[in-house]
Amino acid sequence: MTALKDEPTTPARRRAPGMSPEQRRAMIIQAAIPLITEYGSAVTTAKIARAAGIGEGTIFRVFADKEELLGACIAEALSPEHAVRELDTIDVSQPLPDRLAEAAEALQAHMDRLGAIMGSLGHRGGKHAGTVRGAGREESTARIRAALADLLEPEGDSLRRPAEQIAALFIGLLFTQPRTDGEPDLEPRELVELFLHGALAGGAK
Repeated sequence: MTALKDEPTTPARRRAPGMSPEQRRAMIIQAAIPLITEYGSAVTTAKIARAAGIGEGTIFRVFADKEELLGACIAEALSPEHAVRELDTIDVSQPLPDRLAEAAEALQAHMDRLGAIMGSLGHRGGKHAGTVRGAGREESTARIRAALADLLEPEGDSLRRPAEQIAALFIGLLFTQPRTDGEPDLEPRELVELFLHGALAGGAK
């Protein structure tokens, strides 16, 4: 009865009845992801419902069970849409090193989000792990690569290889930095300098 009494004063609960099922799903997923990152698969639907400001039963009106909700959260983490939006907002009138440094920050944040949720769930495999809103991992990577290639287009005539290939090389360097004892990971701008000018000191112009 307390929940019913408090419901009119809770903004999220006032809005929920007017939401479409897709909007409600998205709202629940956004509330669930930080909790899954913290608690892993041990997180309860009751805790997710409290974070979303809804009744627990609302979750099961849009998700068949907790397993489906966890799968939807993995798909959201894998989705390239947020990263692509971030890349699309980068000002192409900036010098190339600045553009690539911003891109590196956006893509590292994307991988950090993905790593956090996958790590908390113990790298769950199966039907969910490769699902990205109906697209596979290859399509996800292709979309990110194409958005990064767009940032390289102003220098297209001076690139040694096609923009998409350069973008693929940059993504490969960014996502596969080797860990070395006693040495911190490269900061985005350091990585960009190394990528553009090579390993030799004084090679930058």
